Amino acid sequence: MNKNISNWFSAIRLRTLPLSISGIIIAGCLAEYNGVFNWLVFLLAIAATISYQILSNLANDLGDAEKGTDNEDRIGPMRAIQSGNISHEEMLHAIKINILICIGLTIALILSAFGSKHILLALIFFVIAFLCVVAALKYTMGSHAYGYKALGDFFVFIFFGLVSVIGCYVLFAQQVDHVVILPAITIGLLSTAVLNLNNMRDIEGDTKSNKITIAVKLGAPKAKIYHYSLVITAIICSLFFGLLYYVSPYNLIFFIAYIPLLLHLKRIKTIKNLKDFDPELKTLALSTVLLAILLGVGHIL
Repeated sequence: MNKNISNWFSAIRLRTLPLSISGIIIAGCLAEYNGVFNWLVFLLAIAATISYQILSNLANDLGDAEKGTDNEDRIGPMRAIQSGNISHEEMLHAIKINILICIGLTIALILSAFGSKHILLALIFFVIAFLCVVAALKYTMGSHAYGYKALGDFFVFIFFGLVSVIGCYVLFAQQVDHVVILPAITIGLLSTAVLNLNNMRDIEGDTKSNKITIAVKLGAPKAKIYHYSLVITAIICSLFFGLLYYVSPYNLIFFIAYIPLLLHLKRIKTIKNLKDFDPELKTLALSTVLLAILLGVGHIL
């Protein structure tokens, strides 16, 4: 593979992309169950969501590099600018291109979902799309980056959970349905747990760089307790969903995803070396995707 292409694949952080579409998967399955599913809307929603996640990853790389957070103390994978493989100017140019891609996919998605029949909903979703772009950029970029003020968890819960699941379902159904509430909370909590895990891994470097995260504010021991509460509450919410909307035993196949989630919590309890948090990021992210797939498919069966 061309070295430059390889550098960009590293910069967009492919391992973060499956988690970003978990909410879309659940929303699509719930829409299918209620007879409002549309393949074009589903595929455009996935494409748009991935484009927003890539934008966030690139902006995060640039923002942390500018603030000096990505330094020799960083434990996780080396970032693109930090490694010197991509310059600040190249990254900024890529971010601008990615914003245009986000805009194009968003317009196509909203037009496919609402056409000319639901003008108000279309306008609302254009506002939400604008806020998604702003949130992606402002996580680490600028003097008022919310990721440096312990607000990252809140925004991840809102955008990866509520906006992703509920918002995508509205794209299919043109209305909100109570059936999406618990899945939205579940995915939001698990996505927040992924961020918290990342912040626990980076707690020492973030403290030195004055990057205030929930993990930094709580300290390592309490950050673990916070992590347990996020994952366990997500499991409880999904359990309530399964029981409240139970029709057949197939609805409960998502219980399978509890196995890697509970094993993950067991490993987190024993971790003392910060580097050992890094492999758990992949485990938790993929477990969340698995839960989303089984929760959604199980509801259809």
